Amino acid sequence: MKFTKYLSFILIVLILGSCKENKTESPENLAISETKEKPTLPKTELSKEFRDYWYGGEAEITSYKLEQARYGEMRDGTAVLVFVTEDFLPKVQVKADNYSEINIPVLKLNATKNFNTGIYPYSIMQSTFYPVSNNKHAIKISASVQEWCGHIYTQLNNRDDFEVMSHSYFQNEADQSFNIEKTWTENELWTKLRIDPRSLPIGNINSIPSLEYTRLSHRSIKAYSAFATLQNGNYTLTYPDLNRTLKINFNTNFPYEILGWEETFKSGYGKSAKILTTKATKLESIKSAYWNKNNNGDEDLRTTLKLQ
Repeated sequence: MKFTKYLSFILIVLILGSCKENKTESPENLAISETKEKPTLPKTELSKEFRDYWYGGEAEITSYKLEQARYGEMRDGTAVLVFVTEDFLPKVQVKADNYSEINIPVLKLNATKNFNTGIYPYSIMQSTFYPVSNNKHAIKISASVQEWCGHIYTQLNNRDDFEVMSHSYFQNEADQSFNIEKTWTENELWTKLRIDPRSLPIGNINSIPSLEYTRLSHRSIKAYSAFATLQNGNYTLTYPDLNRTLKINFNTNFPYEILGWEETFKSGYGKSAKILTTKATKLESIKSAYWNKNNNGDEDLRTTLKLQ
């Protein structure tokens, strides 16, 4: 009888001990749980060289000779890339008028193109606001296209999702407002390159093509599969589903200035459509506080940039 009671006691201890052990996570389980959390990318440490160049109170303005594919033919024009740092308001997502600790320092890119198609002109501008911390997506991207048929405006804001708002004079596009999941955007890669080319994504990625391309080609604004390579001062993005390739040529030494680019895609509609390559070749680059250069006498700077 005593032996039976003792045996029962042992069994109860073993059962209780087993239950208690099952409630405790093993080191293996903890490791699996931790890997499920999305890691925070480290910030890029800004060097003295970076601060001296980008925080001297001037913008970098670079002009390019443009050979633009449009409607199945090549058009001559000019392109300009304007890079400048500024403080950005995180909530309303516009340039801050005054300094505040909550402001987000960004590297802004205003990219413009001007060319003619026959009798009528095209004017295109894209703006990208990218955190200099280099560990988040662009806070805001916008694009506008003006030509004699009408004009188009598209804006992407980085909030819980990417919030897209687009207005167009085309019936099938008209007024749109929708959200898409966050991923790489082609627009932000130009500014990411200027901060640190080594941080550019490579291999198989998902990327939202430039707002200029999606609007001119009337493609859906969404992520497409792409393959990215980085080699010898060339960053290349290939979109198999779009039959499109973008190549950015840059100086491998700081400040990694953009020397030119090529964009190969199908241009035109119907039987006149053909694969053509838009090319931009650097003309001149200056540093200037251009926002103060608005007098008639300042037009000489356009001559310096070979834009006259």
